[in-house]
Amino acid sequence: MLRIHRIHAFSDNYIWVIADNKNAWVVDPGDASPVIEFLEAHQLSLSGILLTHWHGDHQGGVEGLCNRYPEIEIIGSKKALKGPSRPVVEGDMVEVLGALFRAIEVPGHTLDHVAFFSDSDLFETPVAFTGDTLFVAGCGRLFEGTAENMFESLQKLDQLPGNTAIYCAHEYTLANLKYATTAEPENLEIQKRLVKVEELRSKQYATVPTTLVMERLTNPFLRAKDASELAARRLQKDNF
Repeated sequence: MLRIHRIHAFSDNYIWVIADNKNAWVVDPGDASPVIEFLEAHQLSLSGILLTHWHGDHQGGVEGLCNRYPEIEIIGSKKALKGPSRPVVEGDMVEVLGALFRAIEVPGHTLDHVAFFSDSDLFETPVAFTGDTLFVAGCGRLFEGTAENMFESLQKLDQLPGNTAIYCAHEYTLANLKYATTAEPENLEIQKRLVKVEELRSKQYATVPTTLVMERLTNPFLRAKDASELAARRLQKDNF
């Protein structure tokens, strides 16, 4: 079986490590130092890196990791990323420690954004690394893409199995749920989840991963009925 470990970086970033007993792949290493510290503490050798998009807080640590582990494989989006990375497009398969991941193009936050999904038996449930596209109770800001892009990307992710564990890249959950209660004031599931998350965050506990089925109940962007509703909610959230 493979395990997924969480590394905290910057103020609210999560770097994810997929590992067996000896080897590891890392997802969106914005900073090399905590990754190297984690790998050495757990006596793991780095085999590769998955990159969801070009933003610096997701790939800023790549060069430092390449210096420390020169043989690693780097898989990224179709945009030229650090490493140098090997680009993937929709439907491409990537093998990570025996588990196959499928690349899913999810533009919106950036035009090059990809997610990585696996339903390998090496994980307890299906897993998806969604970067800054699908957050817990939220979605990424529209820096390069349009609301139509993001709506289509979220609909694509919504086709995954309901029990898929969603590993996003930031701890934005509390702010997202506070906004969600205004976007859908009648949604009791959002209100219940906000109470639970407030308690978790008061103890500094992480709220990621989430599950797709929970996002279907409480994420106002995933629940948007069309691109125009998503656009309106995104604008509200940006100014919330």
